[in-house]
Amino acid sequence: MTALPPDSGLYGHLWSTPELRALFDDAGRTQGWLDVLAALAAAQASRGLVPVEAAESIAAHADVSLLDLDLVAAGTRATGHSTLGLIRSLREVLPADAAAWVYYGATVQDVTDTWTALVMRAVLDVVERDVLRCRTATVRLAAEHRDTVMCGRTHGQPGLPVTFGFKAAVWADELDRHLERLAQARPRLLVAQLGGALGTMEFWDGEGLALLEAFAAHLGLGVPVTPWLTARDRVAEFTTLLALVTGTLAKIGNEIFELQRPEIGEVSEPFTPGQVGSITMPHKRNPELAEHLDTLARVVRADAGIALEGLVALHERDGRGWKAEWLVLPESSLLTGAALDVAARLLEGLQVHADRMRSNLDAQLGYPMSEPVMRRVSERVGKHRAHDVVYAAAIAGQQRGVDLRTALVDAGILRDGLLTEAELDAALDPLQALGVAGAVVDRVVASHHGAVA
Repeated sequence: MTALPPDSGLYGHLWSTPELRALFDDAGRTQGWLDVLAALAAAQASRGLVPVEAAESIAAHADVSLLDLDLVAAGTRATGHSTLGLIRSLREVLPADAAAWVYYGATVQDVTDTWTALVMRAVLDVVERDVLRCRTATVRLAAEHRDTVMCGRTHGQPGLPVTFGFKAAVWADELDRHLERLAQARPRLLVAQLGGALGTMEFWDGEGLALLEAFAAHLGLGVPVTPWLTARDRVAEFTTLLALVTGTLAKIGNEIFELQRPEIGEVSEPFTPGQVGSITMPHKRNPELAEHLDTLARVVRADAGIALEGLVALHERDGRGWKAEWLVLPESSLLTGAALDVAARLLEGLQVHADRMRSNLDAQLGYPMSEPVMRRVSERVGKHRAHDVVYAAAIAGQQRGVDLRTALVDAGILRDGLLTEAELDAALDPLQALGVAGAVVDRVVASHHGAVA
């Protein structure tokens, strides 16, 4: 039995993925810490600080399957120390001549912060892969629906015509910026931590900087200019990146949530036979995927706020913000993984109802074309006078329940010579009012093909 949804056998699929959960469960985290300890011993051996044989023995025994995690937990509780239970358990399985060299001169944050860098690298790999998967799906939607006309909306109300391809291209471009951010962040985030008690590496007597470089090299991490015991901006940036990614996914989910309302009916999310929307209203098909993206993103944003609080740290070590990271780093990572999986399935299986998009646009009786009409009239009387003319006709026409063409003709737009009949017909054609929507789609599709070539 578990208290948290990400670890639940019943509900875990909604809040995490097996791939990411394996990084953060007791076995995964402990193995990660053991890997750090083995790398530290190897680096110290390369600098002559510990015997080579001891480092090799530590590496050979740095295997979570050799430890009893219940005993590690008991040792952690008994000592009140984050890693001492693990250190003692590892020493017990090591030969005596190697046991003395475990964790030689290091501090708890050297282990846990370096593990944080390693786990951030693993999570970034997953996030980058799955953002690209979502971007590929949105680019496909953009290309397939480049010319699928629909009603654009501002403030929830009908505006100008757009295309669904244009809408999907905006999604794709936003996801592409996240890929840029993820790549740019890697050199800043993925660095080792090795400072000893206060970050000055005093214990290693002049070998500190060389040891740091060797340690980082063993793990494939970068070398920080200074220790980051109280410089928590890296974790804050990482968590904020996850909030940005999930925020975009939530925006996409909310759009699909609204567009698949039956009274709009322009898209439908994938539906699996046997899926039940309501046990009291059998007809319902709830927007489970789209809706859940907003739920997940809300919690990740909250986690990012807590991580940002960690920037305010005291002196050379401060456990308050650092320990809070132990909660928000795993949770935000797990929820982001779940969100990306949901979003990819949603976008890859999205059903687009082009006929409904056009019928919804036509149902607006031409009023979304008020701006093209105004633009043509402005060529004769100026923009502001044109706005007044079209505004008066449109408001009167809507109150009477007639279409925009009738409203404009009754208002004298032809009689007064503001437009010819042919000009009015052209201005009311939705296909003539799409601006650069198609060109925008083409640019996004071309950039995607260039990026994956």
